[in-house]
Amino acid sequence: MLAGVLAIPLDLAVFGLFGAALVVYVTLPELPDIEGLTDVAFEEPLRVYSAEGSLMAEFGIQRRRAVAFSELPSNLINAFIATEDSRFFAHVGVDAVGLLRAAVHVARTGTMTQGGSTITMQVARNFYLSRDKTIRRKLAELLLAMQIEQALTKEEILELYLNKIFFGHRAYGVSAAAEFYYRKPLAELTLAQMAMLAGLPKAPSSNNPLSNPERALERRNYILRRMRELGLVSEPRYREALAEPLTATYYRPEIEFEANYIAEMVRQEVVERFGEKQAYSLGLQVYTTVDERLQRAADTALRDGLMAYNLRHGYHGPEATIAGAATLPWSQLDLALAERPPVPGLPVGVVTHVGPQEAEVYLGEGKVHQLTREQVAWARRYKTENWRGPAPRRVSDAVAVGDVIRLRLTEKGEWRLAQVPLVGGALVAMAPQDGAVRALSGGYAFKWSKFNRAVDTKRQPGSSFKPFVYASAFDHGYTPASIVRDQPFEMPGARGMWRPQNSDGKFLGPMRIRKALTNSRNLAIIDLVNRMGVDVPRNYIQRFGFSLESMPDNIVMALGAGAVSPLEMATGFSVFANGGYKVEPYLISRIEDVQGNLLFEANAARACLECWLEPPADGSARTLPDGASDAPLAPQVVDPRIAYNIDSILRDVVTSGTATRARVLGRADIGGKTGTTNDSRDSWFSGFQPELATVVWMGMDDNRPLGSREWGGTAALGVWVDFMRVALADIPVATIKQPEGMVVVSLPGGGSETVRVEYRDKLGGPDPVSGSASGSGAGRASSAPRVIDELF
Repeated sequence: MLAGVLAIPLDLAVFGLFGAALVVYVTLPELPDIEGLTDVAFEEPLRVYSAEGSLMAEFGIQRRRAVAFSELPSNLINAFIATEDSRFFAHVGVDAVGLLRAAVHVARTGTMTQGGSTITMQVARNFYLSRDKTIRRKLAELLLAMQIEQALTKEEILELYLNKIFFGHRAYGVSAAAEFYYRKPLAELTLAQMAMLAGLPKAPSSNNPLSNPERALERRNYILRRMRELGLVSEPRYREALAEPLTATYYRPEIEFEANYIAEMVRQEVVERFGEKQAYSLGLQVYTTVDERLQRAADTALRDGLMAYNLRHGYHGPEATIAGAATLPWSQLDLALAERPPVPGLPVGVVTHVGPQEAEVYLGEGKVHQLTREQVAWARRYKTENWRGPAPRRVSDAVAVGDVIRLRLTEKGEWRLAQVPLVGGALVAMAPQDGAVRALSGGYAFKWSKFNRAVDTKRQPGSSFKPFVYASAFDHGYTPASIVRDQPFEMPGARGMWRPQNSDGKFLGPMRIRKALTNSRNLAIIDLVNRMGVDVPRNYIQRFGFSLESMPDNIVMALGAGAVSPLEMATGFSVFANGGYKVEPYLISRIEDVQGNLLFEANAARACLECWLEPPADGSARTLPDGASDAPLAPQVVDPRIAYNIDSILRDVVTSGTATRARVLGRADIGGKTGTTNDSRDSWFSGFQPELATVVWMGMDDNRPLGSREWGGTAALGVWVDFMRVALADIPVATIKQPEGMVVVSLPGGGSETVRVEYRDKLGGPDPVSGSASGSGAGRASSAPRVIDELF
């Protein structure tokens, strides 16, 4: 009888040993190789920096900062030892006491909720195995842990463990956790904070000091008691740590400089280069070409210009409404306002009370502002782009209870009713020397609209495209002194006869190309392209980077009827700014890995500045960036003499043409071209100084008209002037060298022109116009709208 009773557990033991041996036999060959364990690459997010080294953005799912064992404070190590594996320095990777405790729990409950894992076993599981709670996986974990103990020192194992484990809120590794929860390096953590971190890996959600502070406090205090019981901390230190309040806070990346449109462009390029997984996990550090001073100026100028347009065209009403706002508690209003996108300089609020003379606006977090009649006086209701309603006589004419509105601080220091402008805009500034993008704004605010109008919008450039067409004419044998006819033109079109007009509705007769471009005469350039053929400019414009697919294959191309982005226009105008060299725009100057090893460095082709510019007047040498002297020479796509002629005429556009507003800058080295498309749907100004090519565009995203008098010479040029006033403040006036092979010739009727020497006797071009350029046509009335640089 007794033998029978003993036989049952004996049989079970035999079967158990046989089963374990079988599992070992099957599992051992399948265990992963641990030779490369110490070479494991810890994942870190992608970080983007300005040219000055300020953090602009951080992208990535995980936050991780790998640290060496020598950087781990002893109390931090002791906290983890106390709670996770008190016999860590004594066992060989497997703790028999812990396993026995887990086995008893399995026998009692039939589940494996207690694993008896040592720190070494957790390393094995985290690096190599799944988290499935099966006997086979547990056995593999035991075997692998013992292998790890043979291959690595205890210090190396602890280093791997503390750099790998998850602490909640995307923080992996104890260093990242310290940064997230306490904004501190490890060495500055208090004992209580170290214990708090040690309590997280077991249950990162339920033990979290942010989401469950009471449970986290219990876990922290338990770990402190364990440290005292194990003699790892003195009684006074224990009491002091026990009394310390919770101090954990949410991590916010310390964005030192914000340029979100650029950061997103960089993110996309890095993903394209490295693949999505690698881009977000290798800890890449990307340094851009963005100049912080210029970027601030670009953002400010564009926002001011868009806001000025907004004020000219009226108030569109609230951006949202909150029902029952007058009776809702502030806590609910806070939640509703938190859903609105943040916009720089335009805090959001909700109207909670309105009277004839004032309204109460709740701004969140207990802040209230009184909005007076004077502060809403500008807000005439928008009807159309050319029509506004009457000025509000009472505050209640402008706002109502529940309106979600924006406020704006004026230069006088008072808050006024505002709105995020509905009009879109973009500004691009790049260095003509090598294509480095120094500043780029793709809209009023990235968090309001992530659509990047600087690169993703494709709009008609209007008359700002004319310089490229005239450059093709010069290449074809014309000169600035050649005569073109500003006269009526018509041709069959899809909707009957097409009869383009000048902006003033007049015909000025024969005139020289210099005057035609300076004054942006539509009919003059139509005459020119009609004479030399559309294929001449269509083939030539490809030198500037424009694609034929984006251009119409007929004569309207001459008036800017294609589709281009502001960045493409800036690239094209850089050719005129640098003497004829084609540079490629780029944003990334270098990429480093997490250890600072160089993975990529831009070696952008450069224009020959010495060939184009006179030396500085003070006799100093022009300073080039590091590595610039070794950069390849950019291809020269335009004869420097043609670039010289275009540069000269575009300076006339500023001094006496359609961009005289830019004369306020008081510089003789700036040039550019206005552009306004039909019905003022697009407003452009593309201009340059040899150090900077800058393009500004304004328009509605849905291509609606901007309204009367919103021309390239007003809307866009105003933004350009505001930006360049800051950008050029410390840049000396540049002097262009006259290229070799040019000669000054006297013109019939007075004046002179600088032309290529081979055309000194052929000023009229391949098909000269008879007669003289009087410049004073008879003119006639026209019903054509008075729009500067009208496209058609």
